[in-house]
Amino acid sequence: MTAPLDEDPDDLADLYDNAPCGYLSTHLDGTIAKINATLLGWLGRDRADVVGHRRFSDLLTVGGRMYHETHFAPLLRMQGEVRGVALDLRTATGARLPVLITSAVKHDADGHPALIRTTVFDARDRRDYERELLRARQAADRDRERLRLLVAGLQRSLLPAALPAPTGMRTAAHYHMASPDEVGGDFYDLFHLPDGRWAFFLGDVCGKGIQAAAVTARARYTLRAAAAFDPSPAAVLANLNTVLCQDADTGTGDYCTVVFGVLTPTATGYRADLAGGGHPPALLLGAAGTAEFQPTTGGTLIGLLPQVPIATRAVELRAGDTLLLYTDGVTEARTPTGRFGAPALRSFAADHAAAGAAGVIDALTGLLGDLGDGIDDDTALLALQVHP
Repeated sequence: MTAPLDEDPDDLADLYDNAPCGYLSTHLDGTIAKINATLLGWLGRDRADVVGHRRFSDLLTVGGRMYHETHFAPLLRMQGEVRGVALDLRTATGARLPVLITSAVKHDADGHPALIRTTVFDARDRRDYERELLRARQAADRDRERLRLLVAGLQRSLLPAALPAPTGMRTAAHYHMASPDEVGGDFYDLFHLPDGRWAFFLGDVCGKGIQAAAVTARARYTLRAAAAFDPSPAAVLANLNTVLCQDADTGTGDYCTVVFGVLTPTATGYRADLAGGGHPPALLLGAAGTAEFQPTTGGTLIGLLPQVPIATRAVELRAGDTLLLYTDGVTEARTPTGRFGAPALRSFAADHAAAGAAGVIDALTGLLGDLGDGIDDDTALLALQVHP
């Protein structure tokens, strides 16, 4: 037979005094009228030192007292109850005790406010948990910032540090990163050839991340090296195709779209001989506000097959004309009415054709900013203008 308990488990006085949370009642002026042993133990104080001699706000830290007077107490008067407010109590030794406070106004039989009853929960474990979460968040933010700087540095290394300008030309370029956490696969360049002509290219590697960056680096340096050996645009792209196909059996998908061109001075400006491998067509912008696509129809993705057709085209650039190359990040951008699309790009570029290379690139940069989250792919832009 079970022995009787020394204490009555239903003793409400004991339940109040030794509850797992703190209880206290105060008069309307804040003077403490009643407090349980649990809260006194947390504070390290005697009941005689507290009841009738201290107000609830006297138990708070300086910051907690200010918050109580300016926010907590006014809300309690207006609403009659305030729940789950985080405050810090000050123990008898001066230590901080983080707590969660819930207070409610008790009314007398006539409906007048009589007392304020407050429940106090020990929030030390919760505060420690929140601090640990904050430290983890700060560490994650630092790691992300390091990653962002690494990605940005790697991305810059895959693009020309400065864009030169052939004699009698103005040039401009822009690179829009869709994500600060991933290296993109778009690339461009403009460089001088040994015979006095100029070569340029703009392309888009399949995928993102380190693998795309590796393919971008290979493509960029291969194009430069091939142009020094034989600058014929079709030959340069054929050379790049051979290099990218060398690792085709690895299944990494090392292929890209690209436009490669050579600028040759003419009596009226420049001739651009283009070769395209599956890339969106360049736009020829006239100073009078015209915009015409210059397709290299029939060109196939570079690096996809050992032998690919490479389409070529010659474009005459006269005074004031601008040749605009771009990747599909802009044409495939999402808008409220659907994809931005090539026709919209042509119309937009025509509206800014008279602004020249820098003006067109600035306008497109603003457009990319306006599209915001609608841009989910990196975008490279390159504009070459014959001086008016």
